[in-house]
Amino acid sequence: MAAAVREPSSAGEAFRSLSFWHDSCGDDLTPRPPLPGDADVDVAIVGGGLTGLWTAWYLLQREPDARIAILEREIAGFGASGRNGGWCSALFPQSTAALARRHGRDAAMRMRRAMVDAVDEVARAGEAAGVAFDYAKGGTVTFARNRAQLRAAEAKVAAAEAYGVDALELWGPERVRAAGTARATPALGAAFDPACARIHPARLVRGLARALEARGVAIHERTRVRSWSGAASGPTAPPGTRRATVVTDRGRVRADRVVLATEGYGPTLGATHRRQLPMYSLMIATEPLPAAVWDEIGIAHGQTFADHRHLVVYGQRTADDRLAFGGRGAPYHLGSAIRDRYDRVPRVFRHLRAALRELFPQLPPFETTHAWGGPLGVPRDWHPHVAFDAVSGIADAGGYVGDGLSTTNLAGRTLADLLSGTESELTGLPWVGHRSPDWEVEPLRWAAANAGTLAMGLADREERLTGRPSRIARLVAPLIGG
Repeated sequence: MAAAVREPSSAGEAFRSLSFWHDSCGDDLTPRPPLPGDADVDVAIVGGGLTGLWTAWYLLQREPDARIAILEREIAGFGASGRNGGWCSALFPQSTAALARRHGRDAAMRMRRAMVDAVDEVARAGEAAGVAFDYAKGGTVTFARNRAQLRAAEAKVAAAEAYGVDALELWGPERVRAAGTARATPALGAAFDPACARIHPARLVRGLARALEARGVAIHERTRVRSWSGAASGPTAPPGTRRATVVTDRGRVRADRVVLATEGYGPTLGATHRRQLPMYSLMIATEPLPAAVWDEIGIAHGQTFADHRHLVVYGQRTADDRLAFGGRGAPYHLGSAIRDRYDRVPRVFRHLRAALRELFPQLPPFETTHAWGGPLGVPRDWHPHVAFDAVSGIADAGGYVGDGLSTTNLAGRTLADLLSGTESELTGLPWVGHRSPDWEVEPLRWAAANAGTLAMGLADREERLTGRPSRIARLVAPLIGG
């Protein structure tokens, strides 16, 4: 049974209703003052999520005196950075094999090493910033619950062994039992990836924002960005136009460099409307479960879990012993529309409760205390990117497809190097300078996105019926990073 919904009495309380994470982050969430008028800075960052915040954090290490302003339409951590599944993992939307085909084997392996390291770097940087965000690195157990899923687990581990970067393990039924998770779900085996930590995402993003403010970064919330323009160049450029400009509803901000860090909200802006597609992912959180229930389930603190279905689900044991569980299945809305009401889809919440019961059939009756969702950014080729044009002064990053908690950190470090002119191993990674094609015009975009979601659901049904890897999934895989 879901908790009763009541009307918020303040702006901060309204934001607490966004998700379990916001409700429990320990911050009153009262919006910071908006931009007070025209401003002049060294770096303007559009978007107060983790990409923008990590960029500011690392840029200050390279340029301690930089004047940085972050412009956020709502509050820092309003979007996916504060509402996600709390997996800080080495997952990347493009498989290693796909990266190798596109960029070469060496580049693919460098990307993988950077992603694995990012999981630990989030912990190091969070500690340096003085942020407590329930970080516990226990790895991910991805169960194989039928023969087709077992073959998928075997293939995933074999692929990791072929490249020698990721330390995945294939668990048979005996190993699953030895790990204490046999009681959790009827499983033929599992793939275990140690490179994943459970975190509280809203505590991370809100704490990082406070740490930046303490270091002199200006964060202007409730400030809507309307457009931006790059710096004019050349001897004929009129005086005063040789800097980039961000136009907001509160004034203009001139800057030497501008970082676009809007992720799934980019489609709300004209200049980036078709760069990414806002795909909704939804979550539920249970009431805290007794220790005896957790002993029966067998999921340890710090451990995240999923299975090998195609219509993705993901879960964790929270620091206060809840099950936080999410998944795909919500529709894409025509015109890349983003509305508050799309965050809550009763059909998907029922599906998530049923999936939890399926994974953990011994669960006692439980209350769903929180149910929420939000959009994440999906590029046309499912390939994230980091880019900086030194001539225009415009930088951007994104397209994480839900794998953003560690990827945003890597993006922030990479952008800091690019913005400061620092050559490094990060600036040579294969996602630097990548440009995904734009999504199709409507209604083709609507048809393609929803057909993909439907196909993944059908692929799962096909595998349950046949016990063999889905032909549908094989056809769709090249379109979604496989």
